Amino acid sequence: MNKPLLAALSSLAIAGLGATPAVAAPHTAAKPTTKAAAVTVNFAGTVSLSNCSGSVIRFPNSADTDPALVMTNGHCLETGFPEPGEVITGQSSSRSFGLLNSSGTRVATLRANQVVYSTMTDTDVTIYRTTTTYAKIKSSYGISPLTVQDTHPTAGTPIKVVSGYWKRIYSCNVDGFVYRLKEGDWTWKDSLRYTSSCNTIGGTSGSPVIDTNTGKVVAVNNTGNEDGQRCTENNPCEVDANGNVTVRQGINYAEETYLIPACFTTGNKLDLSAAGCTLPKP
Repeated sequence: MNKPLLAALSSLAIAGLGATPAVAAPHTAAKPTTKAAAVTVNFAGTVSLSNCSGSVIRFPNSADTDPALVMTNGHCLETGFPEPGEVITGQSSSRSFGLLNSSGTRVATLRANQVVYSTMTDTDVTIYRTTTTYAKIKSSYGISPLTVQDTHPTAGTPIKVVSGYWKRIYSCNVDGFVYRLKEGDWTWKDSLRYTSSCNTIGGTSGSPVIDTNTGKVVAVNNTGNEDGQRCTENNPCEVDANGNVTVRQGINYAEETYLIPACFTTGNKLDLSAAGCTLPKP
């Protein structure tokens, strides 16, 4: 994983945990038509955590008066990695986040009051509820949240991985999708694989992956194969539907987020029983 920076600074390597997505899936690029103008992607709406990156997010149906949500990785959870099969909901939290403006300057500190959802099963995500609203953040700091796309990303799409921890932006394309990505004890489904120029490092865990055509979040950055090892921590492997294993040293991955909006209803409230919600349940 692009580990959280627990003990990473001493080794100046990737600090974070991994999950287990897998082999390429069949979502291929559509035939190009008229090329859309690229959206300007900067640091506005991203956050820095003590050991990871993240972003203030909203869903297509969120209201400005809803409590603002922050998204990062499951392996960035302050109480430690969720176990395989574990799903955490409604856990109290007082975690703080440094809110960044477009140039990467910290302009405010946001604070959580709840871990709304966290897991490292099938995906690698934590969503926090903060003590403020989107409207208050906008009026106070002029910063809007990033919108999570509710449709599957497409291979070939130009993307940027925006790290609030390092204040660094990586640019590449969606290389493809992984049936299962396995790292240590964790396995993730339908993971997004980057082309090689997104060489993310420790501390980039939880960074939003933004489609530069739309400006929307399509995934959350989480891992990469550092040493060429097979299916070990920090060395995820791809597993296809037939069980064939592929190791891609130096290649990095993210977990798709399009499934998340269906699990949130009015008021940004989590409802894992909502129609269309397929996130893992406790």
